Amino acid sequence: MIDSSTGESEVLTPSCFSLILASGSSARQTLLRDSGVAFTVRTQAIDESLYKEAGRQDGESAASVALRLAAAKAEAVSRETGQRDAFVIGADQMLSCEGEWFDKPVSRQSAREQLCRLRGRTHFLHSAVVLCRGGETVWSHIEEPKLVMRDFSDTFLDAYLEAEGEACFASVGAYRLEGPGIQLFSRIEGEYSAILGLPLLPLFAALRSFSVLVS
Repeated sequence: MIDSSTGESEVLTPSCFSLILASGSSARQTLLRDSGVAFTVRTQAIDESLYKEAGRQDGESAASVALRLAAAKAEAVSRETGQRDAFVIGADQMLSCEGEWFDKPVSRQSAREQLCRLRGRTHFLHSAVVLCRGGETVWSHIEEPKLVMRDFSDTFLDAYLEAEGEACFASVGAYRLEGPGIQLFSRIEGEYSAILGLPLLPLFAALRSFSVLVS
């Protein structure tokens, strides 16, 4: 388990509530921190491959599996914290392209192969976010940004992989839109925070409805 705290101002979060982000993703933490929301970070490991394999066998959509993963992560942290009144944010993201699911690459070669398969095609990011309290999910949401990858050259691809290095391994798509990865695309449809893996606008609306954020 990872347990860490932010040092941000709590001006937008009532002190009577504790907000926990169940994600080790630096992109998600930065999105939430920069929005002015006070939170702590706690993570609990789960075997994502089991959920994905079960989803494939049951014929579930990538969006459904993303929601299951987000809920599993948040519920695990919610049960372990001992703070039954705390709200725990869980998030996960799946990538699908014409029915094929993609996972985070584990090497430069697998990142190259993945980007070659996505090149010139349209794919979707299934970005799930949930809120848990007392070990149970009390709210969930899915957004599905659409991204069109341009037909880039092999020369560009090799230069991109060299520039990004191991950063490619941190993303399900082998790219960071907040970095050189933006140059891979010809068109993007979807809210920026959802593409980065944490749909902030619906999350904030839910937090306001639970009085976790000031209305």
